[in-house]
Amino acid sequence: MIDGFKRALTLGAATVALAGGTVLSSVGIASAAPSHHGDHTATRHLDRGRCHMVHGYWIRVWRDGRAGRHGHWIRVWHRERLVCHHHRR
Repeated sequence: MIDGFKRALTLGAATVALAGGTVLSSVGIASAAPSHHGDHTATRHLDRGRCHMVHGYWIRVWRDGRAGRHGHWIRVWHRERLVCHHHRR
């Protein structure tokens, strides 16, 4: 009885330690990731008359079926990007 209790307590402590390590590692990764929301420092040197940011948007794409299955619609996210129009000479 006491051995089972010790085993359960040890297993519970190990589970908590592993879960805590996972949470801490994911927080460290998230804080180290660059933030691109509203940060356009790389585009400051470009001509603003010809270049602009296109916001992200969803589109629907038809996926054909494989191996006798029917196709279906899926949604695909196109992320924000810089679009520049070049002048013709």
